[in-house]
Amino acid sequence: MDNQIFTELEGTFADKFGHQPAHHFFSPGRVNLIGEHTDYNGGHVFPAAITIGTFGVASSREDNLVKVYSLNFPDQGVVTFDINDEEKLAGNAWPNFIKGLLIELRAEGYSFDHGFELAVNGTIPTASGLSSSSSLELLISVVLDRLFALDVPRLTMVQVSQRDENHYIGVQTGIMDQFAIGFGEAEKAIYLDTNTLEYELVPAIFGDNVIVIMNTNKPRALTESKYDERVAQTKEALARLQTKLDIQNLGELDKATFDANTDLIDDELLIKRGRHAVYENIRAKEAVAALKANDLVLFGQLINDSHASLKDDYEVTGIELDTLAETAQQVPGVLGARMTGAGFGGTAIALVNKDEVAHLEAIVAAKYEEVVGYAPSFYVAEIGDGAKALD
Repeated sequence: MDNQIFTELEGTFADKFGHQPAHHFFSPGRVNLIGEHTDYNGGHVFPAAITIGTFGVASSREDNLVKVYSLNFPDQGVVTFDINDEEKLAGNAWPNFIKGLLIELRAEGYSFDHGFELAVNGTIPTASGLSSSSSLELLISVVLDRLFALDVPRLTMVQVSQRDENHYIGVQTGIMDQFAIGFGEAEKAIYLDTNTLEYELVPAIFGDNVIVIMNTNKPRALTESKYDERVAQTKEALARLQTKLDIQNLGELDKATFDANTDLIDDELLIKRGRHAVYENIRAKEAVAALKANDLVLFGQLINDSHASLKDDYEVTGIELDTLAETAQQVPGVLGARMTGAGFGGTAIALVNKDEVAHLEAIVAAKYEEVVGYAPSFYVAEIGDGAKALD
């Protein structure tokens, strides 16, 4: 764990609150290897927690005040509110994540009889598609769990974090991000059925290859994107299929059944959206089998196919992500590359031979700057543990 970040956080905490914190916490970001925009369609996903994320230090108070500060939003200063005050803070104030989680945990029967102080610092690049918001949600969840001795089951923690984002923040995400961050383990990816929440931890063994995260550095906010529109489109495609088919989610369909019933959808755009959800779910299943069989060539090809579907059928890539992924796909030593996350900016990933990382970064950066006009960023993804208290 990054001691330098905690040292800085401790200094900030002491400066803002007048004493040293009692507890230390970390919550990772996540990268999704394959299975994109399937989580709200009852399909399979294959994410992993990564070692960059959100750090926090905290202490309990004897009164009912909550005092919080983020090094990522220093302009918001120390935000103070009563722990029983459920009214949303104005604007995009980050402590709204805390208020929403308090509400959702109260709905589960938990109670809060005192306030607390919290300082946080996130190392996930803003709007990168590595799930900085879910990382913050799970960090707050483990903070509340520790400070109030709640003993919240991990699945409940994941579910209330998702509901916080859906209900209080107003973004209709699926459960994948919170689940990966809540249940992640070092060197393992999570093969999750988002319909049943059954999951399997699969060793993420890539031999001489590594996952490189390629950040578009494009400003992006899910609440301002067409993410919710895609959710609505796949729900409409499902509703039309349900006039004949006895299904609850698109993730229940195989390719043949979907293709044989597109006449029920009767709208080319909705067919494309539904086809991605169905086909991507199948690709996720095939990719997990390929990784277990150590067939990294097939795994890489499925990653490439995923990007093509996200570009052509789901239309959530754009020039920035297409340039990153499609340029990377042509670099020697790269087995596969695709956008990851919601899209509309954010990040792409490449599975590349570790000896070719510098080569990949040089070629992709040059092409990206030529096409887009500014530089991308690169990070080698290390797969780490889920959200936790560290003391």
